[in-house]
Amino acid sequence: MTKQEVDTFEKQQAQLQGLHNEISVLSRKSQNDALNKFKLKFVNQILVDANILLGDDYKPFNDFEVFEDDDMPTNSDVAMMLTQYLNCFEKLRSDNVKKEDSYPQHWFWVIDGKLSDIRTVTPKIIKEK
Repeated sequence: MTKQEVDTFEKQQAQLQGLHNEISVLSRKSQNDALNKFKLKFVNQILVDANILLGDDYKPFNDFEVFEDDDMPTNSDVAMMLTQYLNCFEKLRSDNVKKEDSYPQHWFWVIDGKLSDIRTVTPKIIKEK
């Protein structure tokens, strides 16, 4: 990954997590209600950006891009898809971070094939390399 991709990743992951939190609350209250057009516009905007960053290798479903405006998704549909995207973001992150040997509890992004000084949290998916 590049520094720009890391910056984009962190912004988009925060946006996805925020949307997921909000939509999950709606889903618990009324899971079968349709999401309104205002919220759907922002969900789709973030999904378009996420699809670009994730690419074919990390995108959750090859045949899904965004929700259709004509067929309004339910709160639970949107919450489910946002969960899938968050899981794929975590996989992308875990594949592009490493522990610093002198500080084994500290994780850093690998940028352009080299360990950077940009810290991140411990990955949820730890793959020994």
